[in-house]
This record gives sequence, C-alpha cells and structure tokens, in this order.
Amino acid sequence: DEEECFNSAMAHYGKLVGVKNYIALVGKKSSNLEEKIGYYGEHIVLKLQDLGLNTCWVALTHGKSKAIIDKGEKEACLIAFGYGQNQGVAHKSKSLKEISNYQEGMPEWYLKGIECALLAPTAINQQKFYFELDGDEVKLKKGKGFYTGIDLGIVRYHFEIGAKRKI
Repeated sequence: DEEECFNSAMAHYGKLVGVKNYIALVGKKSSNLEEKIGYYGEHIVLKLQDLGLNTCWVALTHGKSKAIIDKGEKEACLIAFGYGQNQGVAHKSKSLKEISNYQEGMPEWYLKGIECALLAPTAINQQKFYFELDGDEVKLKKGKGFYTGIDLGIVRYHFEIGAKRKI
C-alpha cells in the first residue's frame, strides 16, 4: 500500500496507473544476481497470477522504492501487482528456429519447454535467449540487450515448467 514509487512521469509512460503494491527484488551483488531474481521472481509472479492478481515486471519506469537495501546489495527491479484495468495483451513471439536448435525428432519434453519459454515475459519483448540441446543437456544462452540477465531467469523458469525438468 505504497503509491509514491509509481507516482512519476516514467510510471505513467510505462502505463502503470494506480499501482500501490509492489515487491522489490533485492539481493547480494553477484555475477548471477539478475538471473536468480528473474527465476525466483517469476515463481512469485505466477503465484500472484494464480491468486487472481495482475502483475508487471518493472525496471526503469518507477520512482524510488521503499526497499531496505543493505551494503553489498542491489535492487534489480520490482514486481507491481494488484487488480489491473485489463488482463494484459499477448505478445509477439519469435519462432522455434530463432530461439533454439529444435529439430523434428528431438524429445517432446524439449519442445514443450521451448514452447513454454516463448510465453515468458521478457524486457520490451526482446526474447534474446537461445536454447541448445546437446544429448540430454540443455544449454541456455543469453543475448545482448536490456535486462537479459533477468529475462534469462524468467525464461529458465518457464522452460522447466514446460519440460518438467531442471536445466
């Protein structure tokens, strides 16, 4: 119930109106902090959606949060949540060939994982990731762009849901 964070010009640019609730995603600075935040944050996002709330990953289009950030920690982004004016809009997705080495005859679990990953939200819908199956091992690579570390965690989480296995 804190509305100051989203009472800025940038928040309105991001089409966030009336937001009073958010979760600040903060962690110890590390090379994989953003991926961890994406992975565990998406777990929270999907739980909130299951509860009937609307959610939105927010990185640049907010003001200062009330999060307590200790020395050696970083706030990576926020998850805004509440009852939205609508249920959002579907985003365009890249093709299987653009984001993976999937070919006919590869395991069904791999295909299901990729299809689920394509449904994952990514920063400005950039979908800058690539899956590669080598034997039974799945490698996930991130591309260059804004917030691709967080996106990588979100996409990994979705892949694991669809494939029903950890990577």
